[in-house]
Amino acid sequence: MTERAPVSRKLSAIAESATLKVDAKAKSLQAAGRPVISYAAGEPDFATPPFVVDAAAAALSDPKNFRYTPAAGLPVLREAIAAKTLRDSGLEVDISRIIVTNGGKQAVYQAFQAVVNPGDEVLLPAPYWTTYPEAIKLADGVPVEVFAGSAQEYKVTVEQLEAARTEKTTVLVFVSPSNPTGAVYTPEETEAIGRWALEHGIWVITDEIYQNLTYDGVRAVSIVEAVPELAEQTILVNGVAKTYAMTGWRVGWMVGPADAIKVAGNLQSHLSSNVNNIAQIAAAAALNGPQDAAEEFRQAFDRRRKLIVGELSKIAGFTVPTPQGAFYVYPDVTGVLGRTWRGRTPTTSLELADLILEEVEVAVVPGEAFGPSGFLRLSYALGDEALLEGVRRLQELFSA
Repeated sequence: MTERAPVSRKLSAIAESATLKVDAKAKSLQAAGRPVISYAAGEPDFATPPFVVDAAAAALSDPKNFRYTPAAGLPVLREAIAAKTLRDSGLEVDISRIIVTNGGKQAVYQAFQAVVNPGDEVLLPAPYWTTYPEAIKLADGVPVEVFAGSAQEYKVTVEQLEAARTEKTTVLVFVSPSNPTGAVYTPEETEAIGRWALEHGIWVITDEIYQNLTYDGVRAVSIVEAVPELAEQTILVNGVAKTYAMTGWRVGWMVGPADAIKVAGNLQSHLSSNVNNIAQIAAAAALNGPQDAAEEFRQAFDRRRKLIVGELSKIAGFTVPTPQGAFYVYPDVTGVLGRTWRGRTPTTSLELADLILEEVEVAVVPGEAFGPSGFLRLSYALGDEALLEGVRRLQELFSA
């Protein structure tokens, strides 16, 4: 009897999402009655604004929403996205250059599929979101990490990018505000990187899903606003998940040049077709409606940001740059590695995260999920009481 052929080698080489893995483990322990506090998932703890939910409920009464619609998205949502892109990214774009996707993650996947060819090198500033390198490899590209540590506030320089560039470099990933660090590039830094990419004909995939979550008067300037000429070689990725507490609605989008959007649209027509119509209508309501709730969310994140940075900074061995965007803090924990805590001596942030979960029942994501070891990512998109209790447990653990 002939042995069965193996499953896909390409997919077998792809790692599971580390953030979702840690979050699932934390939720499993919570379901078993363990008092685990999880900083793992990048998910706001707020309810979606009521007017958005009302728009979805009203859409359920219209039978036309139960049918197939254009794979690229409902015109009403694409028009809302065009308005937001002009408002927040400084780019005027026709709706023909917009594709609505099943969350920002699908937009990321399709963006790499659209512009990466086999063997192309993609410059990936690190620390990076755990999905980027896997999506690059699925497009048969080669991720090339360019690391910036806490001393640089986790922001790469043009000099670093140029040192990593080769004749095979075709794409740069640019994320500001950043997941996992919360770092925000200054307008000057953004322009310098944009002009470098323009000079060398390099595609830019810029993930702007956290662009409305900034603090201390900082604004995340889009790379296409800083360098308008770059628009013809840039794909913008965004969505409603983070700003409007709509992670489960699964609505994202990509904006880009006509040729890239055409091939991405062809892919989506076979991959998933249209996004859920009810969710699309809800997303349009979120973008077009009052922004009061979104601003309340942002202010709550800002309060939690200050709290968690202040409290983590009290732990000897933690170096905690102050994030200016998103809802993550990314402490450098090399100062506690190699030391003994409750009879255990972690030498990596992976081992440290395991120790923290087992000893004080706090779930954090180790730096290995985002690049080099020696760091932890904590999301402060959870309730104030839980946030403070978790940090107090960490303070107690590392007080010896």
